Amino acid sequence: MERLRTTLGEAPLVELTTMVAVENMRSRTDSALGPASQACKDRCVVERPAGRRPMRSGH
Repeated sequence: MERLRTTLGEAPLVELTTMVAVENMRSRTDSALGPASQACKDRCVVERPAGRRPMRSGH
């Protein structure tokens, strides 16, 4: 963690840690919901903050 903090800085490290936690939660939720949640992957689009491309859910 110290090497990442030195390399990235405090704010980007917090953002990275947050995104890892979000993806972990999403993965666990998809796993718990089973195949029905996978059908949404082709239809659902998650809105991203301005300046970032939209990302399909389930990625």
